[in-house]
Amino acid sequence: MSAYNRVTQADIDWFAALLPGRVFWGDAISADYDHDEMTEYGHYMPEAVLQALTAEEISRVLAYCNERRIPVTPRGAGTGLCGGCVAIHGGVVLSTEKMKKVIEVDTRNMTATVEPGVLLMEFPKYLEGTGLFYPPDPGEKTATMGGNAMTNAGGMRAVRYGVTRDYILGMQVVLADGSLIELGGKNVKTSSGYSLIDLMIGSEGTLGFLTRLTVKLVPEPKTNISLLMPFDDLEACIGAVPQVLACGCEPTAVEFMEREVISCAENYLGKQFPDTSADAYLLVRLDGASYDALRPSIDALTDLALSIGARDVLLADTEERKESIWNARGAFLEAIKGSTSTMDECDVVVPRDAIPAFVRRSVEISRKSGVRICSFGHAGDGNLHIYACRDDMDEACWKKAVSDVMNELYASAREMHGEVSGEHGIGHAKRPFLRESLGERQLQLMRGIKATFDPNGILNPGKIV
Repeated sequence: MSAYNRVTQADIDWFAALLPGRVFWGDAISADYDHDEMTEYGHYMPEAVLQALTAEEISRVLAYCNERRIPVTPRGAGTGLCGGCVAIHGGVVLSTEKMKKVIEVDTRNMTATVEPGVLLMEFPKYLEGTGLFYPPDPGEKTATMGGNAMTNAGGMRAVRYGVTRDYILGMQVVLADGSLIELGGKNVKTSSGYSLIDLMIGSEGTLGFLTRLTVKLVPEPKTNISLLMPFDDLEACIGAVPQVLACGCEPTAVEFMEREVISCAENYLGKQFPDTSADAYLLVRLDGASYDALRPSIDALTDLALSIGARDVLLADTEERKESIWNARGAFLEAIKGSTSTMDECDVVVPRDAIPAFVRRSVEISRKSGVRICSFGHAGDGNLHIYACRDDMDEACWKKAVSDVMNELYASAREMHGEVSGEHGIGHAKRPFLRESLGERQLQLMRGIKATFDPNGILNPGKIV
């Protein structure tokens, strides 16, 4: 791989001719482009920011940058949590923030085709009246659908419906040399050679640049009910998860949360949570055709929860009650950020039966290190979100403490046969932990794939491998 070149005035002139009014350099670049949501991982200002409108523009930019050996960092809404969309090697940030068209909603084939910059929170309005919905439900609703695809985002409904990968049928992708290729389409299955589309999903823009996405839709459930189960302690709460999953009720979401995190959310939102009497809570959502159809599952879950230690089971069967619970759950990340000076995040996934042991271990690490650790996550699929908070630690103490905490958390996940990331990706921040988790042989294979797709290494360099 050749050394990267700096962006020159001649390059800026070329970009400006192709993308009039959509090229920014020097002091004109907004500070928003030098970081993602996890500022703990540093600030990296690109040499230029380009805002694309079409796949053809992206194709021409990549062909030019490949020839000139200029690194290109793809970026959507910048809501990532591991430094995946920041230009750590300089060069250009190529943004899809203006590519926000919903090209088609095909009700006969139950698919939708969108540009990568469509925001997750905006997409449902295009499905209104169709009787269809898009199940992936990542917590950050201001993220783009393209960003979700490139990180294989999960979310709270993954326990029943699966993750983003399970809903991607087709992609249009620009390769590093500017070639435009079509992967998949509207077919619901295929056995036609290597699955290049599956390589692209979760690749964080290191193999190709996503310019169009075709996703699968499913019939929308007619109603949903949420059950909030308070427990005296977190271990009892987490320990209930296997039985909840095995009871035959097919929950859509199974989330766990601690009272400390709920308190942060109350302060952040200025709204009271329905119950704050317990140390830990399990939140279960059921989807179905009607309330009457869900009644047996509600009764079964209620009886089960009370028999295994829940203090009570609170039923959220009105929109107001549902919103009071789920709005708090959706605000946890921002609420924790608001409660501390800075923080670091661990997004491990472990086998479901290892969740109690991992949570117990995180509590032990917190006590030993003196670092406040907040946790919540998707108990139904083993994906834990654990945040180490700096609070009033000085810089030197924090750097040492958070490094030790993260090393211990990831080591514990490896011991429990877990993985580095459940849904947030690797970016540049989690690369050392990925190396420890996978081993050199798997990384060699990944580097070989990267070299095949991107021989000059211009696509999002310094990420994943």
